[in-house]
Amino acid sequence: MDPDAGRSEVVLELAERRKSVRAYAASPIKLGDVMYALRAAIQAPSGANQQPWRFIVITDPEVKAKVRMVCEEGEKRFYASVRGELREWLEERGFTWRKPFLTEAPILVAVFAESGKPYAVQSVWLAVGYMLLALEEKGLSSLTYTPPNPGEVARVLGAPPGYALQAVIPVGRSIDTRPKEPRRQLEEVVYLNKWGARFGIQENP
Repeated sequence: MDPDAGRSEVVLELAERRKSVRAYAASPIKLGDVMYALRAAIQAPSGANQQPWRFIVITDPEVKAKVRMVCEEGEKRFYASVRGELREWLEERGFTWRKPFLTEAPILVAVFAESGKPYAVQSVWLAVGYMLLALEEKGLSSLTYTPPNPGEVARVLGAPPGYALQAVIPVGRSIDTRPKEPRRQLEEVVYLNKWGARFGIQENP
């Protein structure tokens, strides 16, 4: 008997469903659901098993307001300097320096990497990937927001030296009507044995 018979492709379904969300309902969410996602996150592989991730779960409206204020100060400087294709891409989507999701979302999760650990940044972002899918499993939406002034945000949160902020992730229930950004087809990004050697990929080989 095939051990895979009857199994649904849960991870793929979650990944295809998840999208970046920038508008959140004010309704509260269960802190336990966020902790569930963080329990999944810390199971991620890491360089030399150093587990260089640290997380700050933010529920206090005053702290969220401080984080938003500092982030928007950095965003103002960023938007004043950006030019060319990136500026066009941002304007097409209506993005501005304002980041209301940082106070609208009921919970923020600040993600840090311990500097000096082997492959610290890569390891932390693997953990973030685990976290995002676990949040999606719980019916919660999220966004991997990377502020342009992470050091300033880290100081607001009291992070000690040696820990670099990687992202601030709002978590809540989506009221964002934007569709998910399209993804390339598998055949466009996967090669066989060497770069550029394309092959047909079946859905269920």
